Amino acid sequence: MKSFVRCAIGAALAAAFAAGALAADLKVGLSVSLSGPNSSLGIPYAKGMQAAVAYRPEINGRKVQLVVLDDGSDPTNAGRNARKLVEEEKVDVLMGSSGVPATIAISQVGRESKTPMIGLSPISLPPAESDWTVTVAQPPQLMIDAVVEKMKRDGVKTVGYIGFSDAWGDLVYNSLMKAAEPAGIKVLTNERYARADASVTGQVLKIVAARPDAVMTGGSGTPGALPYLALAERGFKGNVYGQHGLINPDFVRVAGPAANGSFMPTGPVIVAEQLPADYPTKKIALDFRSAFQKVNNAASTDAFSAYSFDGYMVFADAAARAKGEPGTPEFRASLRDAIFSTKEVVGAHGVYNFKQGNLYGVDERARVIVKLDNGQWKLVP
Repeated sequence: MKSFVRCAIGAALAAAFAAGALAADLKVGLSVSLSGPNSSLGIPYAKGMQAAVAYRPEINGRKVQLVVLDDGSDPTNAGRNARKLVEEEKVDVLMGSSGVPATIAISQVGRESKTPMIGLSPISLPPAESDWTVTVAQPPQLMIDAVVEKMKRDGVKTVGYIGFSDAWGDLVYNSLMKAAEPAGIKVLTNERYARADASVTGQVLKIVAARPDAVMTGGSGTPGALPYLALAERGFKGNVYGQHGLINPDFVRVAGPAANGSFMPTGPVIVAEQLPADYPTKKIALDFRSAFQKVNNAASTDAFSAYSFDGYMVFADAAARAKGEPGTPEFRASLRDAIFSTKEVVGAHGVYNFKQGNLYGVDERARVIVKLDNGQWKLVP
């Protein structure tokens, strides 16, 4: 049975207008994977959103309600959730999800229903289908460019690739291919596996047989650990590079020593304490850490909870500028326009600037390279 979690933040009514009418609550609808293969991402997303609402529970005198639904790691369920959130809960904004296919499914409902959508995963949409959607995740190309730059500094000439057999695996592979050739690096393999697979031994045997200098992986969460385990079993000695879909404690736990020494790009929040004092996101990143600890009674050790936090910061900035009454088509349209005029909103991962026709809103300030050192992420200068 699909689980349903609903969190009412604050009182049911906001402050009264001067005329005596009560301001309507703002409603945020979040669909993520609280169960299934993507739950190692979805649970942090939900916890990060709860921290965000606690950090800023009121916008222009209006309390914020958060409604969270579990998609069970199924993109079809994500689409159903989005319709439920729009049609039954009357949310002002949609957010999600824990994977690329599910995020696209929610985006499609947002566009059809004319409800703004703030994605938490990196996606690719034709311009004609992105007029109600933005995402706070870093674009894969921005992050993979940083990985390839690191490869080049490390003297890598050939690389093998293994990633998911879905849209995320495609995004990483395509970004790698675009960056590798100009850097003088040849990609030797394009091996794929499903998120639910229990083994990638066959794929890794092909990679090892190709004798690459290094390997690049295109997985995420717990299933993203499989290539690291298989490469270690085969005694692969080259560097292994990942991407920001792997920055979570469940990956570290499952991969264990097999991932030690791996290099990955991430938003700077994951190493907030190690950043220079003048880094533009350091203060908000530390604020996020504090809010997360207070709400969840535990430290944030992943990158995903901060995407929810940043999505809410973008929403809060736009909602403060939107016109009309929450819960109405006029407000949702104004909120969409306000999101697309976001300027220099500082989050835990990056500094956000959005405009119509561009899904992504971050630049190089939203990426650093880290190394996994005995279970801890270390900033690579």
